[in-house]
Amino acid sequence: MSAPRTLAERPPAWGGERPIRVGISSCLLGEKVRWDGGHKRDRFLVSELGRFVEWLPVCPEVEVGMGIPRPSVRLVRDGDDVRMLENEGDRDHTRAMRAYAQRRVAAIAELDLCGYVLKKDSPSCGMERVKVYRSGTPAVRDGRGLFAEALLAALPSLPVEEEGRLNDAPLRENFIERVFAYRRLNDLFASAWRLGDVVTFHTAHKLQLMAHAPKAYAELGRLVAAMKRLSRAELRSRYEAGFMAALAKRATPGRNANVLEHMAGYVSERLDAAQRSEIQDLIRDYRVGLVPLVVPLTLVRHHARRFGVAYLLGQVYLDPHPKELMLRNHV
Repeated sequence: MSAPRTLAERPPAWGGERPIRVGISSCLLGEKVRWDGGHKRDRFLVSELGRFVEWLPVCPEVEVGMGIPRPSVRLVRDGDDVRMLENEGDRDHTRAMRAYAQRRVAAIAELDLCGYVLKKDSPSCGMERVKVYRSGTPAVRDGRGLFAEALLAALPSLPVEEEGRLNDAPLRENFIERVFAYRRLNDLFASAWRLGDVVTFHTAHKLQLMAHAPKAYAELGRLVAAMKRLSRAELRSRYEAGFMAALAKRATPGRNANVLEHMAGYVSERLDAAQRSEIQDLIRDYRVGLVPLVVPLTLVRHHARRFGVAYLLGQVYLDPHPKELMLRNHV
């Protein structure tokens, strides 16, 4: 079993020199940091995605000084507030955890992260549906871990997911697509960028945006068209927020099929009737769930390469993440 990569090892990034850094709850890498001294090692994250990213492991409960092993904790509703209390003895860790979370997230914001994977159901790291207890009534799954709450508030554009949700193939593909997109966006704005660089970036991501959110694609297009009237800071802020919000919307089979139809239009006139029929049949099969996205996309890519269609070959939509992950084989 190979050990997971962490910040100390600095593997090369996919498609670039700088590493792609992703925060993660330490227990998901197999570190024995849970309240009972155990771990929750996730094979996909460690063995597959770990080949392409550099992990930043964080365990809020250990880092705040709660120890290993330690009493388990829960979230408890107290009026309008939610508190973190030990299950035995009701020791209150709320103030310490919130202060720690603010400090740690501020430090994380300086580390050029491209994503974060949180531990589901955790009173510190759970992103959603964490149990919140109320006096005299059953627990309700409407809470969020205290560390996760600070992370999401401070870094709203950062791709964040829970490991449990990553077992769903479309959610997994969406999250990893956003991680690599965020890296490309960061690379753009970390450079001595010009307005023309924003146009080039936006052009390369047009089909990707269309597959996720056609309305947002149109809005970003209008923003780029008007960017000469904006300050650099405002343009960057608005484009980043709009771009990442658009990609956070899942690319449905219907929207992907529409993009495939659009792409096929660039090569159809050069194909004979049988070849055009083959593309259309595969797109229809994908739309109704008979084949995965990789099947029609591979054929369209083949014809784009065959005829040297520069616009299509320049689209990130063709390769938004490492093909070795085979994410589009399952959506």
